[in-house]
Order: sequence, then C-alpha cells, then structure tokens
Amino acid sequence: MNNQPLYIGEKKAKVPMMQGSMGIGISLGGLAGAVAKAGGVGMISTAQIGFRDKDFERNPFLANLKAMRQELKKARQIAPDGIIGFNIMTALTHYKDYAEYASRLGADLIVSGAGLPVDLPRYVNGTKTAIAPIVSSKKSAHTIFHYWQKKFHRLPDLLVVEGPQAGGHLGFTRETLLDYEENSEQYIGEIKEIFAEVKWWEEQYKKKIPVVVAGGVDTKEKVKTLFQLGADGVQVGSRFVTTVECDAAEAYKQQYLSAEKEDIVVIQSPVGMPGRAIRNTWLRQLEEGKKDTITKCYHCLKKCEPAKIPYCITKALIAAANGDMENGLVFCGANAYKSKKIETVSEVIDSLLK
Repeated sequence: MNNQPLYIGEKKAKVPMMQGSMGIGISLGGLAGAVAKAGGVGMISTAQIGFRDKDFERNPFLANLKAMRQELKKARQIAPDGIIGFNIMTALTHYKDYAEYASRLGADLIVSGAGLPVDLPRYVNGTKTAIAPIVSSKKSAHTIFHYWQKKFHRLPDLLVVEGPQAGGHLGFTRETLLDYEENSEQYIGEIKEIFAEVKWWEEQYKKKIPVVVAGGVDTKEKVKTLFQLGADGVQVGSRFVTTVECDAAEAYKQQYLSAEKEDIVVIQSPVGMPGRAIRNTWLRQLEEGKKDTITKCYHCLKKCEPAKIPYCITKALIAAANGDMENGLVFCGANAYKSKKIETVSEVIDSLLK
C-alpha cells in the first residue's frame, strides 16, 4: 500500500486521499474539514452552496459567494493546517466568478470538471491556489495540458482521473458507460494511457504532476491496485456520504444505506451529461414520464433551457439535501449500495489505506 504523502503545489497531504466533491450541500465545510483534519484533502462543492441562505431565492449568486466564505471558514476551524479546496463545475453560469473568489479566499485547491476548465489558470493568477482539472480520457488530458502550457505557460498542480464508476455527473457518453459496465476492467487501459501522457509532460517540463484516480474506489484492494498502476492518490466520494461528519441530511444518508445494486442507475442530467443516481420515489416518477413543474430558473448552468428540460436539477438536488426524498435527486457512485452502516471519516480512511 502507498504510504507516501500527496503533494499538491506547496502543500502536503499526509494521507494520499482526496474526498470527492458532492453537491448540492453534501460535501460542505463539515465533511471537508473532517477529511482534512484526518490528513486527506477536503473538498467543498460550490454547486448552489448557498441554498440555505435567506437571500438564495432572490439572488442565488450572491448567496453562493457568501456561503463559500462561510463553509471554507468552517472547514478551516476544524482543520487549521489541513488542505481544503473547492470543486467548481465549468458548466456553471458564474464559473469565472466562483473560481476567482475561491482563490481570493485562499483556497488551497480548485478542482474543475463537467467540461474542460480551459481558462482556470487565468482565474487564479497571482495566488497560491493550486489547480486541478478532472479528465476521463487521454485525449482530454492531452488537450488541457497542451492548452494550458501554450496559453498560460502552466501545467496542472494535480490531475484527477474520474472513471466510469464515479457518482454524479460523468465525463462519458451513455453508450461508453454501458460498455464499461459490461467490462469493468476495460478502463484500466485508459488509466495507463493517461499515466503515460502525464509522464511525457513531466519529463518535458521537469515538473511532478500527481495523479489522483476516482470512481468506484470503495475497498482496500481497489486502492492497492490503483497505487500499483502508478496513482499518487485516490479520490473517494460515496464512502464519505455515510459518515457522521457528512453534511447531508440523515434521510439522504439513509437512501445510501437502504439502496440495492439494482437501484443504482444512470440518468440524463440537464447539465447535458449522464449522471449516476439512486432510483427513489422521485426518480421512478421521472422514469414514468412525469415532467417536473419548473416555476423558477436559478440560472445555475450556462446551457439550460427550462422549457425543454424534464426537471430543474437545482430544485431536485436541494430537496434531497434537505431530506425530502419524495422530491429529491440523490447522486451516488456505482458501489453506493455497498454502504450498510454509518462510520466516521477516520474509519473510512483507515479501512481503505491501513
């Protein structure tokens, strides 16, 4: 097993594990702070992070900025010396503003996916905030490395490779996901190609670029396999949902604990990407053709046409975060159904790394 620390820019995580970012309201300051305190990398999701703020309905953008500051402060109080960052989806309407604000707040790291964060280096320029794109293929890794180096003379401080068993929004087509489900070992070849791509850039520019692999990381055996392949760290999401420290409502955690394998399904998100979720009451109604009534647009996504989408993802995710499982969307990883008890963050980390 890899007992080496994970270096991110000028920071060092004693535990080579990053906590996956889960929104809306699942990985906030509480969970991120607990993971950072345990020696890992804690991540706060910025996706509609201000949903509990009194001004959210009137001005979600400003409510989100306020909540970013509050949740980072909360995490810092829990882990003053820990590594704490924000996950900011490139698909968000105010992506640039959120990224710039996160760096001004002093976040240690910004991780961006749901599209390629081509201009992220510009938004953190002049700060010490490390940056990490999320990729799922060698092609996307090459594209972001080439673009960043050519335009900004900068390479990623960290690369997150998100596999097909990850939760939430996925960087694959539905057809590709089905292919990987039929042959779960097939993606190992893609991971090796990404590692080779990273190595080439490292040798060219004499810079170490740590690689963290995510997606279906739920056992010690899987962690060991990824380290043997060459990963510098692993990212874990679903295992942290059913922890004492997770910011999710208890009813949300219970959805994971009661889910069976057949309840884990892939849906189409208004973001324009497939997403993996738990089939609950709300999702069954959606599958039966029920169209959600959209009375308000929160302008969260760059590309969203309320008149054409079957449901508002902000509304559905907020309902779930508040524990309303009758009207809520519950994202999860492919192996979420294996969680059968509430643990602590430290217990999860120990079960995977020790």
